[in-house]
Amino acid sequence: MNSTKAINKVAMIGAGIAGLACARELQSHGISVDIFEKSRGPGGRMSTRRTQDWSADHGAQYFTARDPRFIQEVQSWIQAGTAATWKPKLKVYEGKTWRESHSQDIRYVGTPHMNSPGKHLAENLSIQYDRTISKLGRKDEKWYLQCNEANEIATQYDFVVLAMPTPQASALLRSVDVRASDIANSAQMKACWTMMANFPNQLNIDFDAAFINQEIISWICQNGSKPMRKGNTWTIHGSPNWSQNNVELSKEDAQDQMVQCLTALGFNCEDADISMHRWRYASGGLENSIGFLMLQDVGLGLCGDWLNGGRVEGAWLSGFNLALALKQI
Repeated sequence: MNSTKAINKVAMIGAGIAGLACARELQSHGISVDIFEKSRGPGGRMSTRRTQDWSADHGAQYFTARDPRFIQEVQSWIQAGTAATWKPKLKVYEGKTWRESHSQDIRYVGTPHMNSPGKHLAENLSIQYDRTISKLGRKDEKWYLQCNEANEIATQYDFVVLAMPTPQASALLRSVDVRASDIANSAQMKACWTMMANFPNQLNIDFDAAFINQEIISWICQNGSKPMRKGNTWTIHGSPNWSQNNVELSKEDAQDQMVQCLTALGFNCEDADISMHRWRYASGGLENSIGFLMLQDVGLGLCGDWLNGGRVEGAWLSGFNLALALKQI
């Protein structure tokens, strides 16, 4: 592909924050984008679990904004009613001792749910949900996609962007491009065991959320402390190292270990109503961030938080900056 050959049609694989940011920016400049997402909705790990009786943010817990462009984006989410600032009472547990957190970070959450910004970004985009892309092929400078649910997709594309966790990207890239495959294979992502729980016998806790250090649990948050939430559901994240080392545990065994830790932290887990979720690819990425990858010669791009230091902001900037680079082709 050379600079005189315009990109008119892009396939975006993944509707997390990076893919959505990239697609919106491309579409705003007249480039047609089709998004394929294996899940039932947008937002990736900015997600909320809902049942008849309760709801809980069980992926990303909050996000911060430091880059001026992302600050501006977050302000637009706030104006649209899909995000708000969250000012929790924070504590830290370390060395078997509780202390107040002195963090000065401004924290934001999606409203009324963590996946609300993703839904906002997805508006007016062409997205096919429940579509798992299983194979990429390239012929005559066009990309062809195969899908588990629908076999070959009829549309041909000038450019393909993989906006997904690195292990999933690696599987697609293996037979496509050795440069992109090597970068994806060099990233290290870790799992996260997540517990959503109601503790009916728990007396009042004097914090909304807490960072837990040097234990198998790393984070505890009372979901109802966030704007536009109700109820007494807690979200508890296992630490990255413990979660990765125990990624193949049964939900029951992971729950038992986390309950033991919670009990040691002072929680009354008797008669608790608990739901477990395993995120296979929750954190981590490249040791040295590159922001995004664009291979103009084959019409292939990668974006995602794992390329850009993690975090929601890193994901959005990765997708946005890839779109800026693509527009210049």
